[in-house]
Amino acid sequence: MLALLVIGAGCSVSRPDTDRPVRRIERTPAPPPVEQPIARPAPAMARNQHRDKADGRIDRQPAATPAPPAPPAPPVVAEIAATADSAQGAQRMAYMPAPLPSMQPMPGDINRENYTHRDSNPVQLASEQPVSTFSIDVDTGAYTNVRRMLNAGQLPPADAVRAEEFINYFDYGYAPPADREQPFSVTTELAPAPWNAQRQLLLVGIQGYRVPAAQIPASNLVFLIDTSGSMDEADKLPLLKASLKQLVRELRAQDRVAIVTYAGSAGVALPSTAGDGHAAINAAIDSLRAGGSTNGGAGIELAYAQAEQGFIKGGVNRVILATDGDFNVGTVSEEALKTTIEDHRKSGVALTTLGFGEGNYNDAMAAMLADVGNGSHHYIDSLQEGRRVLVEEMSATLLTIAQDVKIQLEFNPAQVQEYRLIGYEKRLLKREDFNNDKVDAGEIGAGANVTAIYEITPTGSAAARIDPLRYGARPTPTKGGHELAFLRLRYKLPGQSASRLIEQPIAARVEARASERLRFAAAVAAFADALRGGNYLDGYGYAQIAQLANGARGGDADADGYRAGFVQLVKLADGLATRGHDDASDTAVR
Repeated sequence: MLALLVIGAGCSVSRPDTDRPVRRIERTPAPPPVEQPIARPAPAMARNQHRDKADGRIDRQPAATPAPPAPPAPPVVAEIAATADSAQGAQRMAYMPAPLPSMQPMPGDINRENYTHRDSNPVQLASEQPVSTFSIDVDTGAYTNVRRMLNAGQLPPADAVRAEEFINYFDYGYAPPADREQPFSVTTELAPAPWNAQRQLLLVGIQGYRVPAAQIPASNLVFLIDTSGSMDEADKLPLLKASLKQLVRELRAQDRVAIVTYAGSAGVALPSTAGDGHAAINAAIDSLRAGGSTNGGAGIELAYAQAEQGFIKGGVNRVILATDGDFNVGTVSEEALKTTIEDHRKSGVALTTLGFGEGNYNDAMAAMLADVGNGSHHYIDSLQEGRRVLVEEMSATLLTIAQDVKIQLEFNPAQVQEYRLIGYEKRLLKREDFNNDKVDAGEIGAGANVTAIYEITPTGSAAARIDPLRYGARPTPTKGGHELAFLRLRYKLPGQSASRLIEQPIAARVEARASERLRFAAAVAAFADALRGGNYLDGYGYAQIAQLANGARGGDADADGYRAGFVQLVKLADGLATRGHDDASDTAVR
């Protein structure tokens, strides 16, 4: 498989030069000097955030209209009176004040982060809509991006929170498949919901088989790196370079690596090089500098060209794009970019995206490109995260073991009155799409796990959210009366065009107490819901979420400290949410 790595950023803004005062000398006798108004600095940019409901863009708006600039000073007469018999016989010097420049917004003063708005999945009546269909998603970028905001003392906009990317950031210890004939195993569990015992949570977990890093097929990697001016910040290009160096030492002689950069134009910083040429690769990384605008379209074309030149049949072929912002020069149309990436995807080159930085981070674009490119999207907020994505989870990030993976559940109305899928709003499919092998869906990498959670209201429960229809027919028992639902999964093996089908019933057997994995997954799902407004939590707050997660951290399960870090994030959000309406009026849980 061929993979594309792209790293990008936005443009920088420069400060205006400050004019020097002008020395003016007038011939005498001269008229009284004309007083010039002094331009005063424009008001500082207000740091209040405004969220556009249509597209999720965050902008900082000016607090007030800046004062108009002062009129230009009259032409200066730079002459010295030299006539000895002049009536006055003297020289007079006048110094006119130069107007002060208006204060201009600096690059960090305007927040242009962009997030796609999607409504949370609604509650469905099983008697009316018994079938739920969606594509799997292994992205994790939303979780680490929100982690960055919370650590900076800021509650995230609701559209930055995607529950499935929160849930799938963590490993839940599912048993892998017994052999590679089937690329993944399936685990299910049903237990009471922690925020309302009259409802239940259904967990569906998929675990891909694991491949040691040394056994990953030869890889042809093209890193597409944004080197535009806005990448010249510590959490952008320097962090990206340090993250790439974590990967270099893992590369082998059979691997190939190229580096393509883009700013105002695109260029090749490192032609395709054997993976064990660590010194040459590190030197190319060290040479990267930021400056210019962001011609991402040209960069993508050049990166795919490099990937196709080094294509390894039967290997990993991928472009990895790293960026902090928009493509503001060249091809910027989403449809044009999607078409380009779809065409190259069919040739076997995948695209993974890595996000960096803040202020102009285009989450909507990065996530869309990864989805179209049969890759995954990750946000790098620290060197530890860079190492996790590029080294520790390299096989899951790079090596695809199943393509176009779709999940479909048919709920039994005799057992289920209502259900709600938590997350996956951007991955919903039509019912008929499930059997259509032409419809693109998500991929799963070696060792990756994917978790989906449904909130279930049992038939006859007093916790039902939707009133029954006055004239609707009551559900009647069907075959499989003791089944909660019927699960179907479709997937394709890499390089194949026909899908395979897995089917299994899910028994209506409720565990008295949820397992550790389900309790922790429930806490993560609840946290995402709380950050989006808490509409489905029945008053279950941050303190309860933290307590639930802390009790399900486990020992060996949290050897890397990620679960402990999650608990701390919940506590940070709790503190930020109680600061008041002035600080976080549109994101705090009220």
